[in-house]
Amino acid sequence: MAGRRQAPDPSEVFAASSEASLRALAGPGTGKTFALIRRLARLLEEGVAPRRILVVTFARTAARDLVAAVARLGEAAAEELIPRTLHSYCFSVLGRERVLEATGRVPRIALDFERTLILADLEGPFGTLTERRELVLAFEAAWARLQSEDPGQPVAGLDQAFQDALLRSLRWHQAMLVGEVVPVALSYLRNNPQAGERTAFDHVLVDEYQDLNRAEQVVLDLLSENGGLAVIGDDDQSIYSFKSANPEGIREFAAVHPGTRDVEFLICRRCPHRVVAMAQTLIQRNPGRARGPLTARRVNPQGEIHNVQWRSTSDEAEGIADFIVANIEEGIDAGKCLVLANVRQIGYGIRDAIRTAGVECNSFFREEAVGTEAAQEAVTLLTLLARPSDRLALRAWLAIGSTTQRRPAYRRLLAAARDDDVDVWEVLRRLDAGEARIPYTGGAVERWRELRDALTALEPLRDDLEAVVDEILPDGDAELALLREPAIGALEEVDELSELAEAVRYGVSQREVPLEAAEVRVMSMHASKGLTADLVVLAGLVQGVVPRVDARLSEDEQQAQLEEQRRLFFVAMTRTTNILVFSSYSQLDAATAYRLQTRIGRRVAGGSFRTFASSFLDELGDECPEAIRGEDWEY
Repeated sequence: MAGRRQAPDPSEVFAASSEASLRALAGPGTGKTFALIRRLARLLEEGVAPRRILVVTFARTAARDLVAAVARLGEAAAEELIPRTLHSYCFSVLGRERVLEATGRVPRIALDFERTLILADLEGPFGTLTERRELVLAFEAAWARLQSEDPGQPVAGLDQAFQDALLRSLRWHQAMLVGEVVPVALSYLRNNPQAGERTAFDHVLVDEYQDLNRAEQVVLDLLSENGGLAVIGDDDQSIYSFKSANPEGIREFAAVHPGTRDVEFLICRRCPHRVVAMAQTLIQRNPGRARGPLTARRVNPQGEIHNVQWRSTSDEAEGIADFIVANIEEGIDAGKCLVLANVRQIGYGIRDAIRTAGVECNSFFREEAVGTEAAQEAVTLLTLLARPSDRLALRAWLAIGSTTQRRPAYRRLLAAARDDDVDVWEVLRRLDAGEARIPYTGGAVERWRELRDALTALEPLRDDLEAVVDEILPDGDAELALLREPAIGALEEVDELSELAEAVRYGVSQREVPLEAAEVRVMSMHASKGLTADLVVLAGLVQGVVPRVDARLSEDEQQAQLEEQRRLFFVAMTRTTNILVFSSYSQLDAATAYRLQTRIGRRVAGGSFRTFASSFLDELGDECPEAIRGEDWEY
């Protein structure tokens, strides 16, 4: 009797495929990275020149690890590969071809707090700051909010008015938004069919394709129009709708690219059986999914699952810290412990409790290095010391420390500067010297004097970069520690003050979570993409936070939000290889509840409000244990 025919290894199929269009639908922990490595190795074995291969990854750390992994397979040419994020590739194209110079733009990227100032300063019928942020996200996606929309310039209405006002401000301040880079590159590639980049590659390989918006997809189509395009992704892990990345992008890939060959990766090599069962039970509630059901490899462990509710956020922080410390004492490596919290304050509370318990722990939240006024002032001062003419940094300096960001005064100063074709700095100098008068700008002038005096005091240190760092970012200042870290790292690599300032700004805006670590890591669920840990805690799982759905939206939009939140929960829980903890709390103080704008129940003793565990816990099926009180938790 003939034996059962064994199904082909999907990584082998993906590596060996010769189709011009290839799509891998790969669930979490199914070996997609290994498949990408094998395909790269095969192309190099066949003699494809490394410079003719473009590999696009979701993070710089992933790019570096990819090259190292291919090299370990014995491919010497791997060192010539240059995997990169799509953003970094597009930025290099714009610089090399002088596209920005030709269009009057300056490649000075605004940090988040600077971008907020630009948006708030815009004059026009653009709504609240929240509404302006939504508009700028659509602008950064080249206004293709949906997969069905073609990226390009708006031709009328609010979108066009907003874009005109925003670009006018950015050009004046000689700055760019980080999200502009890909749309500007798209415009260059689309309008210049003779561009060398459009024939530069024989093979384009893309990881995490589901995280790309329509504009980013079109860029890749243009770059691969004379070669092959192979993408790997998973519509169940599409979690970036805020940048207009939709699961339809990978779901409809084959329809957009006729002749596509599909390969499915369905065996999870990472997660325990119980976690895979819960994750599959959860995600199958989403309609229209492209990938088949996920199953665990037979040899995977069953897994250890806990479901705990605490009375308060402080109780949660201390209880989670105790659990992690106990497991580290039992032999789990601290670097293999991961805490995921969608609320920064919850994450910080747990981080601090772990540190108090004597275990090293770091947090990774977006631009947290400049999360305080002291840090914003330090990075702004360093920027202005390096480049006193930096208009956006001067705007930021005037705003820091003011509840109104001195917005009315700045508008008057800006109008005067534009009228006289000078910088705002010069207008402030004239006001200080009594050469001009502008009503209601006294506070701004006083703040400018503080800057002038600070720069004067720092000027003698300009050529001693180490002294500059120690003066502006002193050792031991907790608020400045995350700024000092990239500054110290850059000292051995830079020679000029301008290079040091740029390195610090880059370290703030592009800080990535390390794939490997020696300490416990705390971060958002979004930031956990690509990570694996032996012990994973999902903290702060209360309704209104996880899931978080905007009740002001239409019914269809709310449903889309709920489905994405479910995908985010799916991503978070599938980071573990062994232990998974679901953690919630039953009370939230009024100040935090108001700040989060979350749905809460009745007021209870002490001014707190009742909260309720996430509804997603009900969607996990029979493998999810019954919730217990934190004080009853035994482990």
